[in-house]
Amino acid sequence: SLQTPPSLQQKSHDDRRVPFPTPERTAELHEALRDIRAQVHTATPPGATHTPTLPLSDILACYEAGQRDFGENYVQELHDKAQKVAELAESQGSQQDPIRWHFIGALQSNKAGILAKIPNLHCVQTVSSTKIATYLNKNLPPERTTPLNMLLQVNTSGEDNKAGIFWSSTSELTALALHVIQECPNLHLQGLMTIGSLSESLSDGDENKDFKTLIGVRDTLEAALKEAAGAGAGGWGEDGRLLLSMGMSSDFKAALAAGSDVVRVGTGIFGARPKKEAVASAPAS
Repeated sequence: SLQTPPSLQQKSHDDRRVPFPTPERTAELHEALRDIRAQVHTATPPGATHTPTLPLSDILACYEAGQRDFGENYVQELHDKAQKVAELAESQGSQQDPIRWHFIGALQSNKAGILAKIPNLHCVQTVSSTKIATYLNKNLPPERTTPLNMLLQVNTSGEDNKAGIFWSSTSELTALALHVIQECPNLHLQGLMTIGSLSESLSDGDENKDFKTLIGVRDTLEAALKEAAGAGAGGWGEDGRLLLSMGMSSDFKAALAAGSDVVRVGTGIFGARPKKEAVASAPAS
């Protein structure tokens, strides 16, 4: 695991290249993680801790508490954080039990090559075109020993500002899934992801319509893949089923109750995060 030896800790305070959390911040984050885990009744919440615009020190604090999956929205920010973590692990001679990075932001094709080469990239949760899938498949480093997990993003709310394939576009979604399975040997189709509407997330109703929609899309796509030649159960999903990533800090308990396999919790652990523009313009400390 990533340790904090006195020499590295002192160095981080001197030049800020390897930031470590303060004891107070570490205790705060560990308590928040314990609270989230208690709410989902498991020692390791199923999903990625959402950390865009947050300092690397917060990630290291959560890693120390046993969290291994971390999600980022921006390719360059993920690249920089992953590189620093990899350098830190190498300097300590500790390559075991690495962080599993998830990309959960909008992905442009011109950034796919950079993303594919990030150390310990575990999953890209926002694939919605054959072009992106092809770019990722072609740009994975040759030394990588395992396929890169893919989640196809589905627009379940019908909102224009949401990315993903529209939920009713069954043929388009099936075609993309088959492209990943049959034409992208370096990728593994693991499941589906959605970002539902804010109104559904904050609703007091018993059922989140966006979650229900994604479950229906999953069932339809599974049936189509089982019927398609060359797309047997061994070539996609986990144990013959597609995983679902749905639910964030405001609605993760409802998502898990609905059957989500992965949740993306950020604010519930770290508190409200600064906007990217504010971070970019903040003076170095």
